Amino acid sequence: MSSAAPDPLDRLHPGLVHHIVNTLGWPGLRALQEEAITPLADGADAVLIAPTAGGKTEAACFPLLSRMAREAWDGTSVLYVCPLKALLNNLLPRLETYTSWIGRSAALWHGDVSHSRRKRILRERPDVLLTTPESLEAMLVSAKVDHRAFFSGLRAIVVDEVHAFAGDDRGWHLLAVLERLERVAGRPVQRVGLSATVGNPDELLAWLQGAASGQRAARVIAPHLREHAPKLPPPGDIQLDYVGSLANAATVIAALHVGEKRLVFCESRKQVEELGAALRAKGVTTFLSHASLSADERRRAEEAFAEARDCVIVSTSTLELGIDVGDLDRVVQFDAPNTVASFLQRLGRTGRRPGSLRNCLFLATDDGGLLSAAALLLLWSRGWVEPVVPPPEPRHIAAQQVLALCLQEHRVGNRLWQEWWGGLGPFGPSAEPIVRHLVEQGYLERDGELLFIGPEAEQRFGHRHFMDLTAVFTAAPEFTVLSGRTEIGTTDPVLLTEEVVGPRRLLLAGRSWQVTYIDWSRRRCFVEPVESGGRARWGGIGLARTSSYELTRAARDVLLGSTPPVGLTRRAESTLARVRDENAEVVHRDGTVIVRGGRDTNVRWWTWAGYRANATLAASLRSVADPLQRPTDMYVRLREDITPRDWKRAAADCVEHLCLPEVDPRALAGLKFSAALPPRLAAATLAARMADLEGATKSLREPVRFTRW
Repeated sequence: MSSAAPDPLDRLHPGLVHHIVNTLGWPGLRALQEEAITPLADGADAVLIAPTAGGKTEAACFPLLSRMAREAWDGTSVLYVCPLKALLNNLLPRLETYTSWIGRSAALWHGDVSHSRRKRILRERPDVLLTTPESLEAMLVSAKVDHRAFFSGLRAIVVDEVHAFAGDDRGWHLLAVLERLERVAGRPVQRVGLSATVGNPDELLAWLQGAASGQRAARVIAPHLREHAPKLPPPGDIQLDYVGSLANAATVIAALHVGEKRLVFCESRKQVEELGAALRAKGVTTFLSHASLSADERRRAEEAFAEARDCVIVSTSTLELGIDVGDLDRVVQFDAPNTVASFLQRLGRTGRRPGSLRNCLFLATDDGGLLSAAALLLLWSRGWVEPVVPPPEPRHIAAQQVLALCLQEHRVGNRLWQEWWGGLGPFGPSAEPIVRHLVEQGYLERDGELLFIGPEAEQRFGHRHFMDLTAVFTAAPEFTVLSGRTEIGTTDPVLLTEEVVGPRRLLLAGRSWQVTYIDWSRRRCFVEPVESGGRARWGGIGLARTSSYELTRAARDVLLGSTPPVGLTRRAESTLARVRDENAEVVHRDGTVIVRGGRDTNVRWWTWAGYRANATLAASLRSVADPLQRPTDMYVRLREDITPRDWKRAAADCVEHLCLPEVDPRALAGLKFSAALPPRLAAATLAARMADLEGATKSLREPVRFTRW
């Protein structure tokens, strides 16, 4: 007679089990939490995947805390890393509670933590440290932190919202810092990622393992993905409406679901400010959250919203991640997010109370917003979610990491620096030309076989003890806005320099402010409140957000008649019918369309392939593409004198020889540390990130219909 399988709960510390039952009052663990116990207790790397509020934090922490107690880990042995400081602040009380149940401690370290608190952490090392990758980097390079002593007990790291890291340069930075931490600790460090649903979980886990990928035990734990495809919410719970303007959107939000808590997502800070002001003008209790509001302003808004009932909070993606703002009744989406993954995160903010359902109302303000929302919902209804793909060619991060390593170690062997990253691709032999350039340009100096920080690095990045070297993004220069001594947030300097008639007024935190004094040298702007008339604006650096190949193709499917299985209002249905009729000429079920004339004299190739594929095609089809064009998601502009024969010859020539898009030198300003790269490598990095070779190839191989020829 076979013995029963061991109960995973037996691997948890008895104190934790006691409090799970008696303090939390849980009747049992969720499937994710139960499945995570054995692999994490055995030391395996893992990615835990569940929808928002799926219990991922507990699934990671309970086994690790049990292992901490069983193996008598000493000092700071677990790092809990998040992409947002606000998320860390939100998590700290939970982690303090869980660690206290086994007689351990947790603490917080990021840019807003006081100097005295940091000194105490260094003196009394917590067992669990909640932090950001930038703060870890700062600790490694700081002369005030004995990083070898502090990280000597490191055993495991939990990366919350790991998909948010993996999709941009912060992910490369995080991986590189983890490799350095393992070397400082002198042992492998268990890596546990927490993620919402992604399209490629196995690849995400391999990415998180870094240089150890394939060498250590690893598990993707996602019980909900093994189940049959979940039923879509009833049409009434996901709705698509066409309102035509921001003012109309404010009217709808003010009138609908009065008495409930509503979270409204916008795709820009300017929209958040304008919609917030419009809702307040209608007497709606409204709070705002976006990255250019001060930390105190955001915290006050989020706390007030969490405690209120009949109110609205308007936010950018800052509230997309797992920050707790209390029980929500409704999510409203202004136009459409750029990815299905973002929609899933936002949808997951609702339906957390027993008996409540997840819901989202889309309010499209123009034809493009309606088409984008319908395309996204169509992809979602098919069960498709974007794969998380790290940005290619992170040469600028390699330059930053070599400089940071020399700052950390003071002197590094000219032939030994690669060992710090254990063969992690971008930081291995391919980085040697970058290191040579750093030496040639004075960022590094060489003394025999040793490298150390040079005068150029000190001049460019040495401000405030090299703090500028710890962040991998370039922020646009903004002015701090103050009302008296209270910081409201930041604003684009253009609003302070452009000519205006009458008083200069800003819109910030959903309120209008009149500028009273500008301190140009300290980049500060003093204001006082006024009734109305404020304007909001923020510029951007780097690549604009554009739709992917899949989303743009879904938009074509919508124009060809596919309709997402959600509730469409009469306004949305009639507007969608009009948009389909107006675009009937530029979509074709069996391929792409080249149209001459129509709205103007241009010749357009309607690929419906997304911006990056179209930028790749424009660069590759030089003989027939309009050299003055700016590609869009939908089409590439061709020369006016092109013939079908010219087209076919050019397409046949380039299908196997695609070119990367050309880079505007001004775009390099958004690639931090690009100055530490040879110009050709900096341009090549951006070009690789602007390209979609796969989408371009698919478009070239499709049949083409010539219209109006």
